[in-house]
Amino acid sequence: MVKFVVLNHELTSIHYTMQNVDFNQIMPQFKIDGIVTSIKPLGNGLINDTYKVITEGDKPDYVLQRINDAIFTQVDLLQNNIDIVTRHIRRKLEERGESDIDRKVLHFVETTDGKNYYRDQEGRYWRMMVFIPNAQTFETVDPKYSYLAGVAFGDFEQMLTDIPVELGDTIPNFHNMEYRMQQLREVVKQDPVGRVGGVKDILDLFEQDSERMCQAERLHREGKLPKRICHCDTKVNNMMFDADDGRFLLVIDLDTVMPSLFYSDYGDFLRSAANTTAEDDPNLDNVHFNEEIFKAFTKGYIESAGKFLTPLERELLPYAVELFPFMQSVRFMWDYLSGDHYWKCKYPTHNLDRSRNQLRLYQEVSKHEAMMAEFIASLD
Repeated sequence: MVKFVVLNHELTSIHYTMQNVDFNQIMPQFKIDGIVTSIKPLGNGLINDTYKVITEGDKPDYVLQRINDAIFTQVDLLQNNIDIVTRHIRRKLEERGESDIDRKVLHFVETTDGKNYYRDQEGRYWRMMVFIPNAQTFETVDPKYSYLAGVAFGDFEQMLTDIPVELGDTIPNFHNMEYRMQQLREVVKQDPVGRVGGVKDILDLFEQDSERMCQAERLHREGKLPKRICHCDTKVNNMMFDADDGRFLLVIDLDTVMPSLFYSDYGDFLRSAANTTAEDDPNLDNVHFNEEIFKAFTKGYIESAGKFLTPLERELLPYAVELFPFMQSVRFMWDYLSGDHYWKCKYPTHNLDRSRNQLRLYQEVSKHEAMMAEFIASLD
């Protein structure tokens, strides 16, 4: 039996952007177990607003999220993807005979009308998950956690290789290099804020390597590279670990799970984790490729993803590591030339510094092609 009580004074600590939210309207829409005693902000996510819902006694706690529909414009598709993926992973864990399954896959709470999200009177979208107790995430990017991330994300993909239905594109063309180059070329032609003249040297470098960087889309059209179900946001802090013994539990933050080419999870992780400095560091002398992080993540990834990768996908892993800083450099440049509308900027040339930083990383990674290929071959 679900009960609900008026929430206490702790609600006053909720982030100011959500002051007008009527939680007394939202909470009864979900089939939760127990009496809610408080709701507090949770985490520091940049996209969705997240809260911990605390219940009385030994009943489970929950995580309430407002879905940012400015970014995820097709909420029904998004939530359907997540529902299919979490149910499939749960079945896989059961087939493996895993224990503690409720802490190894997310569980979304149904609404009173049988959906897995609710739209409030102001048009905002909400979803509820069971809170996973005694679990934690880490921000640390070192060889140990990079190896664990490789195993985890490779296994995540491996469990979804036989998913029986097609998923939709949560963000269409998210990791499509041809599309990103097309976006850039269009804004270069328009030059809406008059910045193209100052970056022609970078634009020439993009065009010089664009054909090679777009090879994956061509290979897919030729039937040589299959689409996979990928996480598409592979960061260390998107994994949860047991707080007592440190064992890996599950991959979280499933908003971007969708069909993509193999490189999405592998290349994206190394773009951020193997850069020796922040992606917006304007001092390009600080930008280098961390071989130790590359080797640790790759070793873990091959251990799990090696079960399904084709020979061509495996051969193209070094290309994947080069692709993502190149793609991100293009995207930062597109935003800079557009007038800085997509990413938040702290100063007028912030996106330009980001683009130069990622271009340098791409160039640094390219110097390690032979090393990467040799290391991957050694993992056979």
